[in-house]
Amino acid sequence: MNDLTAISLDDKYELERGQVFITGTQALVRIPIMQRQRDVAAGLKTGGFISGYRGSPLGLYDQTLWKAKPFLKNNDIHFQPGVNEDLAATSIWGTQQLPMFGKTDFDGVFGIWYGKGPGVDRSGDVFKHGNMAGTSPNGGVLVLMGDDHMAKSSTVAHQSEQALVAAMIPILNPATVQEYLDYGLYGIAMSRYSGAWVGMKCLTDTVESSATAYVGPDRVDIVIPEDIEPPEDGVHIRWPDSSLAQETRLMRHKLPMIKAFVRANGLDKITTDSSERRFGIVTTGKSWLDVEQALGDLGIHEKEIEEIGLSVYKVACPWPLEPEGLVEFAVGLDEILVIEEKRSLIEDQIAKILYGMEAHPMLVGKEDEEGEMLLPSDGELTPALVAKAIASRLKLRDLSDSVMEGISVAEAR
Repeated sequence: MNDLTAISLDDKYELERGQVFITGTQALVRIPIMQRQRDVAAGLKTGGFISGYRGSPLGLYDQTLWKAKPFLKNNDIHFQPGVNEDLAATSIWGTQQLPMFGKTDFDGVFGIWYGKGPGVDRSGDVFKHGNMAGTSPNGGVLVLMGDDHMAKSSTVAHQSEQALVAAMIPILNPATVQEYLDYGLYGIAMSRYSGAWVGMKCLTDTVESSATAYVGPDRVDIVIPEDIEPPEDGVHIRWPDSSLAQETRLMRHKLPMIKAFVRANGLDKITTDSSERRFGIVTTGKSWLDVEQALGDLGIHEKEIEEIGLSVYKVACPWPLEPEGLVEFAVGLDEILVIEEKRSLIEDQIAKILYGMEAHPMLVGKEDEEGEMLLPSDGELTPALVAKAIASRLKLRDLSDSVMEGISVAEAR
């Protein structure tokens, strides 16, 4: 029994070919161990440091970390819950400063912060300073932001993306337990490469779900972009360092490097496609799952997809949005429907990216072309709401009676 398969704490769930049946919380616990094993395979001696403050949907995260403490210790990973969220974030910032203080036993220490939405808000000062200062080349920082969209266990319904954007921290939005594992590794690699902290959205729906996942540390093949040059003095943390130099480094180098990383690793991808694209859907995270179910509920399968000219673009990194893949996706489309939870983040970026295209598609999302609400910014999206929005757009198109009949039957349920 090795460390990776033992984190479930019950070997009866271990399956063939490196698959394990785990929860979203257990997947988050596995990320640092998988990262440490990848580093060992690459000839690096690294350590990990995890700190944060519990709160739904990450209320069980620290308990699961305590259970896994022997496995964490065997991989030089230290777990220390914070007195509060911002002190925990300050500790994470400190892990990236280790190389600046002379000789150390480690090549780097990667940090993982966790907390729920209000904790993200109160930690904004540290997030901004830490992200501006940067990460160490063999360290990296992953920010796990637990979002409670329906305020099931919170005093307010919260969405953390805007807070991370204010701190200029890139965001990954996984849709499944498997993507927790994959995006976690991509996120740390992205942080090391770009020198930026990287956030990862954690929703109740995924954290509390269970799924079969591949847990081998070599599952993710990370590609370092070759088409972008970092500045001569690099993008990583250093001392002394002026505030304006940090800002210039972040805006002119780190964020473009994030986009290049997303592009090189194919993180944003087309998940449904047709031979002649006409109607496109752009979505991310849990909303992608809602789209998949909504299309099935509407009776839109292979034949109907081809007739509609449907294509679905799944965004892994909703901010900053990688433009080249989006433009390639948009070519030939006459309409793009953006489906995302809460306040829009992707839609405005798409409008800016596509502005100036010779024949850019119509863009609708939270509102239609008449300014009427199409998808709500409050509460949460459901497959039924998503299906209703898709159906309303398809009804405006010249489609066969069989397709329209299937849509009408689904709407009447």
